[in-house]
Amino acid sequence: MSVGVRRLVSVMLAAAALAGCGSSAASDVSVPKVAPARTFSLAGFQPAGSVERGRPTTISFVIQQPNGRPLTTYKTGPGPHTGIHLIIVRDDLTYIIHQHPPVGAGGMVHQTVTFPAPGPYRVLVDAYPNLPGGQSNFQLLRSVEVAGAYDPRPLPPFKPDLSVDGYHVDMQGNPALHAIQAQFVNVEVTDAHGAKVNFVPWFGALAHAIFFHEGSLDYFHTHVCAPGALNCSSVLGATRISGQSTSPGRLTLGVLLPVPGAWRLFLQMKLGGRVVTAPYTLQVAS
Repeated sequence: MSVGVRRLVSVMLAAAALAGCGSSAASDVSVPKVAPARTFSLAGFQPAGSVERGRPTTISFVIQQPNGRPLTTYKTGPGPHTGIHLIIVRDDLTYIIHQHPPVGAGGMVHQTVTFPAPGPYRVLVDAYPNLPGGQSNFQLLRSVEVAGAYDPRPLPPFKPDLSVDGYHVDMQGNPALHAIQAQFVNVEVTDAHGAKVNFVPWFGALAHAIFFHEGSLDYFHTHVCAPGALNCSSVLGATRISGQSTSPGRLTLGVLLPVPGAWRLFLQMKLGGRVVTAPYTLQVAS
């Protein structure tokens, strides 16, 4: 479930609770004591203070279960819905870092990253626990400040054809997207010579489509996998969606976003032995 969907559900539940409350004399009201909510959380998160741009920084944490114990078991196997996705974006959605850190003894996670520029960054931990009867995944958030003058950049307008690291990435048309509607977008990728590229698995998928909402930084993440691939669908409410690639150079992205507005799509692929990120600005209607 995405961050935006969880927020919407929480608001609905709060509204329902308020709607069920009637007026009564104080002497007639018996208010039960409610214990604090028991949720997953990040324990021992580092870095605790600001960091320097361009200098390797170690991010570390343990995911603490509602019972207070560290989470040590995560889903494994084929497909991208395993382990931990560590996704970091600057607040203006100019930069992204995407890693899958290993889980060490006692559930401790360490990952070295290099922040490219000053400013505030959202650190999103997208976890896939292996717990009987538990939820399939959840997200936990932190912030990191990178020292220096922060000059936020406005999102650029939609541009269908991008040149990135010697590759040409072309989104077919300007998609008319709507919130909470499963839709598909086609993208063609060629190399510097105009040849269609061959996609190879990276973090369990042929391509990753990572979406962040401008301002609120609501998040959703879908994948492009080979035909018949297992453990590849993303979920929003009762709807599942996944993308496919059935031929060289062609990706079909699944898009399913919870709220309208401007979204930044980071389309990531591993080409020529390195990760290529194509950023798109998408407008999503209600």
